[in-house]
Amino acid sequence: MYTTTWCGYCVRLKRMLEDAKVDYTEVDVETDPAAAARIVAKTGGYRTVPSVEVGGAMLVNPSLQEVLEASSSN
Repeated sequence: MYTTTWCGYCVRLKRMLEDAKVDYTEVDVETDPAAAARIVAKTGGYRTVPSVEVGGAMLVNPSLQEVLEASSSN
């Protein structure tokens, strides 16, 4: 999950994923320039957080349901 420290939506999604017992790895795009570049490349130029990569697809500002559905299909 690509995040920043100041992103309220990131905090909310992290909490929902934890409550749903979904494992994820957090990557702060402000401290990892390669991660920031990856988001831009995978989203067609956007640098939006939270973004979650599941099975090679990038979910931009997804709901918990979107993450769960993408995870179950991989």
